[in-house]
Amino acid sequence: MEVEYHEVEKSRDRYHEYIRNSRGTQLFTCRWLPFSSPKALVFLCHGYGMECSGFMKGCGNRLASYGYAVVGIDYEGHGRSMGARCYIKKFDNIVDDCINFFKSICGQEEYKDKRKFLYGESMGGAVALLIHKKHPDFWDGAVLVAPMCKISEKVKPHPLVISMLTRVEDIIPKWKIVPTKDVIDSTFKDPVKREEIRGNRLIYQDKPRLKTALEMLRTSMNLEDSLSQVTLPFFVLHGEADTVTDPEVSRALYERASSTDKTMKLYPGMWHGLTSGEPDKNIDAVFTDIIAWLDKRSDDEGTITAEPLQSSSSGIEKIKTVTSSIIISEEKQEKKKSHGKYLCRWKGNRLHHRSAL
Repeated sequence: MEVEYHEVEKSRDRYHEYIRNSRGTQLFTCRWLPFSSPKALVFLCHGYGMECSGFMKGCGNRLASYGYAVVGIDYEGHGRSMGARCYIKKFDNIVDDCINFFKSICGQEEYKDKRKFLYGESMGGAVALLIHKKHPDFWDGAVLVAPMCKISEKVKPHPLVISMLTRVEDIIPKWKIVPTKDVIDSTFKDPVKREEIRGNRLIYQDKPRLKTALEMLRTSMNLEDSLSQVTLPFFVLHGEADTVTDPEVSRALYERASSTDKTMKLYPGMWHGLTSGEPDKNIDAVFTDIIAWLDKRSDDEGTITAEPLQSSSSGIEKIKTVTSSIIISEEKQEKKKSHGKYLCRWKGNRLHHRSAL
């Protein structure tokens, strides 16, 4: 299946790829579209410091090649969007920007009868869950890859530390004073992919700003307290060797969520970057699971409920599965996989940024 990629600048264009949010900030958006009518819509929520057009290109291409219309947006201050680099003044701003844009796409005539799925990686998992929380009956499901929805007890700051930082966050909100290890080194296992990601200048690689770090902390803690309010179907995936977000975070989501259709899958030996930082065979296995889960929920066969524990294999090391696990055999996958050409269409000027203080 052929895929068409869109980046469009002028707001009068059909695809509205550059938009302005309610605060007047220009945001970059893009799409990967199959040439035929899509099975469903998948909306990408990228992680902290990341972006869609380059970092999530592989995800967009792969899902579109299996028949999904994939839509992405760079949050304010991220990627090609305007704003102070990786400065999150209010986490709700990100959530509201995504809701406004995603729902504008859903309202287009050609998509009105399509099912709508959220796809969130890391911090994007928190964005996706908060989007669902604000409109609980609107979305048909979510794929959550190593989501940030709970602070692991191993790394949770002491309340006194939080209190001290909160007192100065409005005085020095943009200061890059939060100590952190090199996240890229601990996120992406494959050394070649790791260096490619490090070379992407649209990805933020400096220390977190004070306000940003506190907003992420508060968001995680608030989500942790409201996991029982999650009701949409979801598939949560996590690498067991992830040191960025603890797998216990996904387990807590799975156990506490009120969803009747929920799936959790842990991948032994895999790191945080399940879809972009692992060896190719591991990434293929992860996307096999994601596409199978989406395919099963994009048809009209009715309600799906959580299934009993099943064993599984997918051509890599043994995978631990909690509740329903949907695996496509390698033979079946080869029959379905497209080897057609990809068409990349660029319109307008490319937008680049330097850090804004």
